[in-house]
Amino acid sequence: MLRINCPFCGIRDEEEFDCGGEAHVTRPENPANLSDDEWSHYLFNKVNTKGILLERWRHTYGCRQWFNMARHTVSHEIIEIYPMGSFPSFNGMNVENVVKEVEA
Repeated sequence: MLRINCPFCGIRDEEEFDCGGEAHVTRPENPANLSDDEWSHYLFNKVNTKGILLERWRHTYGCRQWFNMARHTVSHEIIEIYPMGSFPSFNGMNVENVVKEVEA
C-alpha cells in the first residue's frame, strides 16, 4: 500500500485516494470537429509507461482536493507531489525528460 502525503492533510493510506489518470493531458480545442478515431485516441490512448509518470490524484475520503503526483510505475516510488496547474521540479530535471522508459 502506498502512503501518500496529501499536501492539505498530511500522510494518509492509499485507500483514501483515487487516481484521476495521467496529468497534463491537453483537451482538444474543438472536440466536435474531431473524427471518431481522433476523439477515441484522446480518450483512451494514454502513455502507460514503465518509469516516471505524472498523475492526478484526489483525496476522496479526506479533504477532497486534487493534486499531481510524479510516481514511478514499476517501484511505486512517489517522487514528488505538486499542486494542480504546476509542473514537478524534480530537482532541476526537465519536464520533457520526465516520462522515460526503463529496462524491465
